[in-house]
Amino acid sequence: TLNTAGLLAGVLWSLGDYEQGRVLQSDTFTRSRRVLGEDHAVTLAAALFLGMVLLSLGEYRQARQLESDTFGRSRRVLGEDHTITLSSASLLGLALWSLGDYQRALELQSDAFARCRRVLGEDHPYTLRSASLLGLTLGSLGEYQRALKLQSDALIRCRRVLGDDHPYTLSSASLLGLTFGSLGEHQQARQL
Repeated sequence: TLNTAGLLAGVLWSLGDYEQGRVLQSDTFTRSRRVLGEDHAVTLAAALFLGMVLLSLGEYRQARQLESDTFGRSRRVLGEDHTITLSSASLLGLALWSLGDYQRALELQSDAFARCRRVLGEDHPYTLRSASLLGLTLGSLGEYQRALKLQSDALIRCRRVLGDDHPYTLSSASLLGLTFGSLGEHQQARQL
């Protein structure tokens, strides 16, 4: 039931109903903690997704706090290379980026991307998402060429592996467009 509730919250989130997604995911997270405990994989996954919902709602400090706790717990309980740990590192990096802590975001996202590549492979959706987020942070630090190379490769792989209409592909194209815009390549940015 908890897994199903989490999936439904994910559907609501992907449809843009962030507030309803938050209500359901918050409840799912609370119940998971009570029934399964703070360190159970289902609870950690619920916390991870709740953090993503909070980021979508612009609640960056809350998201950072939750993702920081989730990242620490998942590293301890599941290990450095578990998908929940890797996703949590990327999302914590995004929360830090959202709060302007680009250097710490870069450290987390670089490590998560390297681990995703090693553990999951170059074409895994988590690796592709991790690459796009790392590129966003690199661009914020003025490392536009590195960001462009990383994001261009991620977009090519997303299109090949996931298709043109997958949310990760669309997000990847959007983030690459931001990098092109930062480089003054406005026509390419607009096309993306």
